[in-house]
Amino acid sequence: MASISVRKLKEQTVELLRTQAMSHGVSMEEEVRQIIIRGVSTPEPLGTLAVKMFSPAYNEDSFELPERSVYEPIELK
Repeated sequence: MASISVRKLKEQTVELLRTQAMSHGVSMEEEVRQIIIRGVSTPEPLGTLAVKMFSPAYNEDSFELPERSVYEPIELK
């Protein structure tokens, strides 16, 4: 595992981080780790999120989204 050091943080920032970590029930180090992971992770496509959220409601292991039609833009004169 790699490690990094962050210098020149304001005391107020460290205090806010400490408070946030306490509210999540984790150490400051773990809180920073989670913030970094969220910051660099690519967001999940909306369709994938919909499948994760709604497929259990339909009692299916896989929930297929219908194909989308692509329309050409209207040309205005």
